[in-house]
Amino acid sequence: MLRFAGIQMLAGTDKLANLKSAAEFITQAANSGAKLVSLPECFNCPYGNQYFAEYAEQVPGGQTFKHLQSLALKHKIHLIGGSIPEICNGKLYNTSMVFNPEGALIAKHRKVHLFDIDIPGKFKFTESDTLSPGNSITVFNVNEFKVGLGICYDIRFPEQGQLMREEGAHILIYPGAFNMTTGPVYFELLNRCRAVDNQVYCASIAPATDHSATYVSWGHSVICSPSGVVVDCAGHEEKIIYYDFNLNDLQNIRDGIPTSKQKRNDIYELLNVQK
Repeated sequence: MLRFAGIQMLAGTDKLANLKSAAEFITQAANSGAKLVSLPECFNCPYGNQYFAEYAEQVPGGQTFKHLQSLALKHKIHLIGGSIPEICNGKLYNTSMVFNPEGALIAKHRKVHLFDIDIPGKFKFTESDTLSPGNSITVFNVNEFKVGLGICYDIRFPEQGQLMREEGAHILIYPGAFNMTTGPVYFELLNRCRAVDNQVYCASIAPATDHSATYVSWGHSVICSPSGVVVDCAGHEEKIIYYDFNLNDLQNIRDGIPTSKQKRNDIYELLNVQK
C-alpha cells in the first residue's frame, strides 16, 4: 500500500510565498500519512512564456531544488516537485524533480511534448516560443512501486505512457495545468484513458483556478484507478486529493484482462528509440 497525495494549490508572482504555501501543503499531506506527494505544474511561478526565464533555476542547485530537498528529508517522503522552469546551458525547460526520503534527487523529467496549440477563436499557446523539449522517458522506484512521470501535454501521447508501462510502471503521474478551454473536455478523460490503456493508476495534479491570472488553470486534479474509475478529484479550489495505491488490486485487474500478454508484436511494436 502506498498513500499518495496530490496538492492542488495557487501559484502567484511571489516565488517565496509559493514555496511557503507548498511547504504548508506538503506538511499537511505528510501528517495525513502520505508517502508519495506531488505538487502541480509550475507551482513556484505563474504559467506563461513571459514568466519562464524570470523564474528559471538550475536543477540541481537552485532555490526551489534546495527547498524541496529539505522538505522530502524532513517529512521522510518521496516528493514530486510538480514542475518549475529550469535553465541549463542557455536553454529553458519545464522540469520536474523527484526526491526520496533521504533528500536525494532520484529523477528529473523535462517535459517531452511542448504545448503548442491554436484553437481558432478560443485559445492559443506556444510553449516552444521559450521552452526546449526533454528527450527521455522517466520512471523511478518508490518502495515496491514503479512510478512513471510526465508533464501536462505529455499525457496526450499514449506512446509515452506505454513506454513507461513497459519499463514497469504501476503509477503514472502528470503534473498538469490544463486551461479553461481544454480542461473541461479532456483533463479527466485523458487520465482515464491512460489508466485503462496501461492498466495503471493515473493522476494529474493541477494548479488551483485563479481567474485573475494571465493563464487560468482548470484545476480539477484527479486520480484514476487502473479501471479508469475516478477515485478522488478536486474542483477549482485549493485542495489535497488522496488515494492508497494497492499492488494487489492492480495485479487483479491485469490478471483478469491480460492485455499486456495479448499484444500482437508480430503485427505492431512500440520502441524507445533512445535505447
